[in-house]
Amino acid sequence: MSNDKIDDPKQFEQSMQELEALVDKLEQGDLSLEDSLAAFERGIALTRTCQQALDTAEQRVRILTERSETAEPEPFPNQSAQSEDPSSNDASQTPTVGRGQANDE
Repeated sequence: MSNDKIDDPKQFEQSMQELEALVDKLEQGDLSLEDSLAAFERGIALTRTCQQALDTAEQRVRILTERSETAEPEPFPNQSAQSEDPSSNDASQTPTVGRGQANDE
C-alpha cells in the first residue's frame, strides 16, 4: 500500500496484513541490516496510517453516540412536504367524535 490515507476497510485490513508480514520477517532475523531498516521504515509508515484510520473511526463513533443538550430533532425532508400538501389531509388524519360523545371544543 502506498497511500497515506485509508478510505476503505479493505485497505485497513491489507495494511494490517502487510504489517504482520513485515513483523514476521523481522522476527526471523534473516534480513540484512539494509533490508531490516527498510522493513522497519515501512512498518512505521503502516502503523501510523492504520492508527490514523482508527482515530478517524473512533471520532466518527464518538460523534454518532454523543448526546448534546443543544441538539434539536429535525424532520425528514419528506415530512415537511407532506404537511404542506393539502391532499394529505384526509379523513384518517382528522380527529373524529364517536357516537354518543360530545365535542367539548
